Amino acid sequence: MSYRIETLISKEELAKGIERVAEEINRDYGQKSVHLICIIKGGVFFMTELSKHLNMDVTMDFMAVSSYGSDTVSSGIVKIIKDLDEPIEGRDVIIVEDIVDTGNTMEYLMELLRDRKPSSLKLCTMLDKPSRRLKEVHPDYLGFTIEDKFVVGFGLDYDQKYRNLNYIGAVVFDE
Repeated sequence: MSYRIETLISKEELAKGIERVAEEINRDYGQKSVHLICIIKGGVFFMTELSKHLNMDVTMDFMAVSSYGSDTVSSGIVKIIKDLDEPIEGRDVIIVEDIVDTGNTMEYLMELLRDRKPSSLKLCTMLDKPSRRLKEVHPDYLGFTIEDKFVVGFGLDYDQKYRNLNYIGAVVFDE
């Protein structure tokens, strides 16, 4: 199947969006330290850039979850591939995700992390695709709302390719 990638969000637009999200977090937390939990692999690019603009003390940890495999549609089954290295009890936690679409993965993950008793738990996502939402998940911090398109770049992949693009592209499959 042939396809092409069309620019959806440029490198410059991404930079401005990330700075805007960081300003919101800076405003909300002031000098309180935050613990960022990056959902890998996709969230790494976003968390790295976002953290450069945060003014408070920041600690980080990583989780790997999967519900896609090599398909373009979520399987709906969430697997934890890598769990946190440190406890989050009593910490102000922000989950940093690349994209929220159906909400299945994020609902599961937020429930799991709430049970670990953080002081606060918020969700920060680079992209939100609310037209595909199946679960009630609402990001606290949001870079961009997008239409129902399969997207790649800036950490997002298609069968492990295109994560290194410095923009967000829509995969357009040729008929």
